[in-house]
Amino acid sequence: MKERLAIFAAGAAIVLLLGLGLGGGVLLGRLLPSGDKPRIADTTAVITQIRALSQLVTVQYVFEKVVRMDDIQWYGQNRLLMIAHGVAKAGVDLQQLKPGDVTIHGTKLSLSLPKPQLFDVYLDENKTEVVERSTGLLRSFDQQMEQEARRQAVEEIRKTARASGILRDAAERTRLQLELLGKSAGFTEVEIKLR
Repeated sequence: MKERLAIFAAGAAIVLLLGLGLGGGVLLGRLLPSGDKPRIADTTAVITQIRALSQLVTVQYVFEKVVRMDDIQWYGQNRLLMIAHGVAKAGVDLQQLKPGDVTIHGTKLSLSLPKPQLFDVYLDENKTEVVERSTGLLRSFDQQMEQEARRQAVEEIRKTARASGILRDAAERTRLQLELLGKSAGFTEVEIKLR
């Protein structure tokens, strides 16, 4: 429950900061007097604020994976059974934005974003547990077996997250969040493209 609240709070803070930056830029542009000359929107300030966020994580998948390892030798066996509770997070790396990736034409905001990527895959140590461990009579306890089981679990969760469409979901949620944010900042049209 605390983890969900922390993730929600972090997401809300990111959305709020991005909204304040975009909203402030739009408000400042509308308050300044317009002359006869066409105005060029200063997109550099918007990009600086977006870069400060670095990674916009828009989706998180949670997995459970049972990992069984057996090391059977003629003189005995080592066996381990683990229930791995894993987390995979994906989103867009806003650090890759360039000056031409954000354009403002009147009330239209256009963003060209990098493709979503898998940012982090890890095991939740509070929920991951070894449910069975056995060591043969003539064998010594293998400490590396549990570490190898954890490594294999993380790799399987990474593959499963990709196969389950985490990058597709991250792209869709990024679009939705940034469109909502742009419209709440005063833009009537928000166009988002993924490179």
